[in-house]
Amino acid sequence: MKTLFTSIVLGLLSLTAQAKDVIIDVRTPQEFAAGHVEGAINIEHGNIAQQIAKAGVTKDDKVMLYCQSGRRSGIALDTLKGLGFSKAENVGGIEQARKTLAKK
Repeated sequence: MKTLFTSIVLGLLSLTAQAKDVIIDVRTPQEFAAGHVEGAINIEHGNIAQQIAKAGVTKDDKVMLYCQSGRRSGIALDTLKGLGFSKAENVGGIEQARKTLAKK
């Protein structure tokens, strides 16, 4: 009986811990404050390795990165890939991100 209960609890926990889509603006806080994609969180590209877990983002999440032109988000993508974030992608600059993410 105890084993069945444990299995049920673990099964329920796994259902609540499903992967999510996360949009990350890797520009500076000042750039982010001036305007950003709706629903995005702000983690500067140079701090992404240290801040990603604090933001509640897991390696199972689909992470979409953008910046002003796509250069900094490319750097952030390389960092995240190195950390094992296999579902991370560079969406490019903010205007491209707005167009791409509006379709989702």
